[in-house]
Amino acid sequence: MANVLDLRRRIRSVKNTRQITKAMKMVSAAKLRRAQEHAMQARPYAQMLINVLESLVRRTDIYNVHTGKILHPLLIEREEKNVLVIVIAGDKGFAGGFNSNVGKAAQKFIEARLAKGENIDLEPIGKKAIAFYKRKFPAANYEKTEEHYDNDLATHYETIRHRAGQIEVAAEHPDLLAKTDLKAVSELAHSIIERYERSEIDSVYLVYNEFKSVLVQRIVVEKLLPIAELGAQNVESSVEPTQEERDAAVRAAQSEGISVHVPEASEMEEEAKKFGTANVDYIFDQSPETLFRHLMPRYITTQIFHALLESTAAEHAARMTATDAATKNAGDLIDSLSLTMNRVRQAAITKEIIEIVSGAAAL
Repeated sequence: MANVLDLRRRIRSVKNTRQITKAMKMVSAAKLRRAQEHAMQARPYAQMLINVLESLVRRTDIYNVHTGKILHPLLIEREEKNVLVIVIAGDKGFAGGFNSNVGKAAQKFIEARLAKGENIDLEPIGKKAIAFYKRKFPAANYEKTEEHYDNDLATHYETIRHRAGQIEVAAEHPDLLAKTDLKAVSELAHSIIERYERSEIDSVYLVYNEFKSVLVQRIVVEKLLPIAELGAQNVESSVEPTQEERDAAVRAAQSEGISVHVPEASEMEEEAKKFGTANVDYIFDQSPETLFRHLMPRYITTQIFHALLESTAAEHAARMTATDAATKNAGDLIDSLSLTMNRVRQAAITKEIIEIVSGAAAL
C-alpha cells in the first residue's frame, strides 16, 4: 500500500489535472456560444437564398422549352458509380467520442456503397479525419498533360485520373475548420461542382454532426448532389445520441449557463422566410438559365458552410461535456484518495500508539 507521502503527491497531481480540465471546459463553453451565434447569423442568408431559388422554380420551368434539357446540371440524376464523401470531423482531441462517432458513421456508409460496387472518393475535413484516412487509403493520382497544336500557337491541357483502388482520398482540407472562411468553402464547392458537371462523380454526400442545440444533435449522412428538392435535407442515415450522452451534455451546459433548447428564429430569419411566398408574378431581368447558373453554386457553398458551422459547434459541445465529466471524475478520485490517505495515516498513528503502549508495558 502507498504511504502518506505518495498519496499526497498523487492528490496534488489530480488537483492540477482538475484545474486544467475545468479551464478547458470554460474555454469550450465560450467557443460554443460563439459557434452558435455564427450559425444563427448565417441562417437568414441561407433561408433567403433558398426562397429565391424556390420562387424561381415556381415561376419558371426547370426545363428549357426549346431543348427539353434541365436548366442546371446539378439537378440531373444519374446512376451512382463514383461517389464523393466529404467527412467533417474535428481538429483536436479531448472531445469524447465526437471524432470516432463521425468516423464510424462514415465507415458504415462507405461499406454499404462498396457492397454495391461503387467507387468512393474521400475528402476529409479536419486534422483528425485526415490523419485517419491518410493512413488507411491511398491518395488519388492525377496526371496533367498538355498537347500543342498549330505550330505551338495553341495548347490543350488535360488532367487524367489514374485510379489505383476502389477507395481513394481525392483531396484534404486541414485548415478549413480552423478558419471557416466562406471564400475557401466557395472554392471547395466550385471544385465539387466542376467534377460533377464533368461526370467525374455521380453524387456527393456530407458526413457531419448536425447541431441545433446541446440537446438536439445527431450525426447525419446527407446527400448534397444531385439536388432533389431545394431547401430540404436529403438524409440517407443518422445516428442519435444516447440518453446518457444527452443527460451528460445537459448537465455540462447548465453548469456553464448555456441553453439546451434550440434558439428561436430571429426577426431577420422570419422575414427571410416570407420572401417569395406571396402569390406575385415576379419579373426576372435575367433568363432562368443565367439565374440558375449563378445561384446554384452559391446554394451548394451555403450548404457546406452551414455543415462546417454546425460541426464546429458540436465539437465544442462534445469537448465541454467530456471535460466536465473529467473534472467530475477528478473530484471523485480526489475524495477517494483523501479517504485512503486518512486511513493510512490513521493506521500509522494507531501502530505507533500500540508500539508505545507495548514498550511501556514491557517496562
